[in-house]
Amino acid sequence: MAEVSEQRLKLDQKVSIITGGSSGIGEATARLFAKHGALVVIADIEDEKGQEVAASIGSERCTYYHCDVADEQQVISAVNFTVATYGRLDIMFSNAGIVSPSTQTVLDLDLTQFDRLYAINARGTAACVKHAALAMVEKHVRGSIICTGSIAASRGGSSRTDYVMAKHAVLGLVRSASKQLGMHGIRVNCVSPSAVVTALSKRSPEATKKTMKVYGALSSLKGVELTVDRVAEAVLFLASESSSFITGLDLVVDGGLTKLPDEDDMIMYNV
Repeated sequence: MAEVSEQRLKLDQKVSIITGGSSGIGEATARLFAKHGALVVIADIEDEKGQEVAASIGSERCTYYHCDVADEQQVISAVNFTVATYGRLDIMFSNAGIVSPSTQTVLDLDLTQFDRLYAINARGTAACVKHAALAMVEKHVRGSIICTGSIAASRGGSSRTDYVMAKHAVLGLVRSASKQLGMHGIRVNCVSPSAVVTALSKRSPEATKKTMKVYGALSSLKGVELTVDRVAEAVLFLASESSSFITGLDLVVDGGLTKLPDEDDMIMYNV
């Protein structure tokens, strides 16, 4: 039985950073990584929540570190803290992001709002990929970098232009970084969910139920609803040796979504 248990630890003693790990997909992934033997650093700006999550996982497995990914110096500090504490960095899950506060189109695009979202969702992701890769190269670690994408990264949207653009940028980053870092044995992939309702959605239970019903009707796969835990399982696959020959992949987790829902029922964010 002990032998079977050890075989199930897909990330045994792997050192990981999860940005945006205080809630939603990030929290679910932090818990799953720790369950599979990883050492986890939750990097987030939600200090109280992040510390609670880390404490509930256990100090022997999880640590919280304050990090606003929009500030490159804070990303550098989070990576340096991780390497100083654990000796290396094996996995970076760049997951931190925000949602569009309004359903703006190109004609009414608020560029101040655009800049804030881009600083976190696109620029922040780039900073995480850059500095994780630098740490891996320096320590000769054949690591895995995973970014949170979206179904919005591969199609246009009738609104939320800033969010759609940022997720397209993330996909471009993943595809470029995978080519550039392959020579170092570093894999770079992204996971792109469809509708995942998290705390950031701020929707009522009724609105949430309606949205998931719409997405369920448009998905080919019936009888299964997308949850943060199911997204975390996809991230685990990309982080582990189970995907050791996979890089540059946009792993779409959408249940075979055939088309985007009408705008009123759409959730194009997954953080």
